[in-house]
Amino acid sequence: MLQVNYIRENREKVLERLNVRNFKQPELVDQIIFIDEERRQTQNSLDNLSAAANAAAKQIGELMRSGKKEKAEAIKSQTASQKESIKTLGEKLTELEQNQFNLLVQLPNLPHDLVKPGTTPEENEVVLVHGEPAKLPVDAKPHWELTAKYDIIDFELGVKITGAGFPVYKGKGARLQRALINFFLDEAIAAGYREMQVPHMVNAASGFGTGQLPDKEGQMYHSTVDDLYLIPTAEVPVTNLYRDVILKEEDLPIKNTAYTPCFRREAGSYGSHVRGLNRLHQFDKVELVQVTHPDKSYETLEEMSAYVQGLLQKLGLHYRVLRLCGGDMGFGSAMTYDMETWSASQERWLEVSSVSNVETFQSNRSKIRFKGKEGKTQLAHTLNGSALALPRIVASILENYQTEKGIVIPEILRKYTGFDIID
Repeated sequence: MLQVNYIRENREKVLERLNVRNFKQPELVDQIIFIDEERRQTQNSLDNLSAAANAAAKQIGELMRSGKKEKAEAIKSQTASQKESIKTLGEKLTELEQNQFNLLVQLPNLPHDLVKPGTTPEENEVVLVHGEPAKLPVDAKPHWELTAKYDIIDFELGVKITGAGFPVYKGKGARLQRALINFFLDEAIAAGYREMQVPHMVNAASGFGTGQLPDKEGQMYHSTVDDLYLIPTAEVPVTNLYRDVILKEEDLPIKNTAYTPCFRREAGSYGSHVRGLNRLHQFDKVELVQVTHPDKSYETLEEMSAYVQGLLQKLGLHYRVLRLCGGDMGFGSAMTYDMETWSASQERWLEVSSVSNVETFQSNRSKIRFKGKEGKTQLAHTLNGSALALPRIVASILENYQTEKGIVIPEILRKYTGFDIID
């Protein structure tokens, strides 16, 4: 959520950056500024009237103590109308604050100056490309055929148990999944992240704090009886560990990692681009979350991007890095890097990670603050990234490491899997 003071003092800048996002409701900015002016005037009137009422109350007390009851009663009758006015102003202020809040939550974060305008994935900026496509057999197959051939993932069994998008991992498929989770966690811990185990369900306050609510309410599985939401990513519970907390500047950066299953109710579609592991409703992911000093957050973003790339390099995968254009970024992001691996079998790039700096967007909602050396309290910056999401990494490994004899396991994973090949 953007800060009202910033919007008021930087109206043109806000409108310009929202335009980079192709935001369709720029009129909300002036509505927020108008309501804020009325709110400030109402607050000022309420403060003045309350001060006058307090002064009168003090005077009445002094008169009563000195025995001047008649004069005290006269002043009391004169101030009776003040109480009614204070009540009316208080109700008006509450209504204005709620109206302002309702408008603020509709504004997405402002893109960083490096983020270019655009509305489609095709307009994303390619930052770098690493490696070369794998040389595959002439009869190379997409992963959904490989999983059936080697009986390691069963999509139909998942449909029977739950529905589409809930696969069942079997045998070496399950062990590969577990190996990747352990590998990603071990790498994160070695890089200075603290492992956390967090709830897989969150309350509405947590969903609001990280920006999933109200923006992505339709994408989240909702347990209506308890009013809890299944997490779409570990970013939500891990970031909310620090909701309503004032940190010390010397404690920054805070670096956490967590493995969780993730649940997303996304609109259904058809075609090879969502087939197999390409899009699921339940999937596993290891997440990185950092809480940083505002002066360090873009340096941190680059470090997190480089870290994720290091994982892809260790897995021996051909990948590219994109800086997303304004119209393709998430609601809360100020800048996002996507990492994509190349699928020669599908002849397309597969997104396997997003790393984002959301600046103060989440910390303003969640009141994640730190006290600086001068004693001033300010909002921290938060960042998050997939390191990594498993479905498309598994798809990439199956497709890019397929041979006539079977699917060779990347060397870095063999101590985790306990086998060298899926055959």
